[in-house]
Amino acid sequence: MDAFTAGLLQRIKATESDLTRARDEGDDFLVEVELAELDDLRRLAAEHGVEVGVSGV
Repeated sequence: MDAFTAGLLQRIKATESDLTRARDEGDDFLVEVELAELDDLRRLAAEHGVEVGVSGV
């Protein structure tokens, strides 16, 4: 796995964790921010052929 792929997957994992925390805290604004970030990261992964596991978030 190259550095780009590893970094991208780590950012996705961190964003998913932040999204879960925002949901748990009831922070609707932060939930929207994290969802947008996650969408961007997943789109970037798809554009570069990076397989992203399906998450329940």
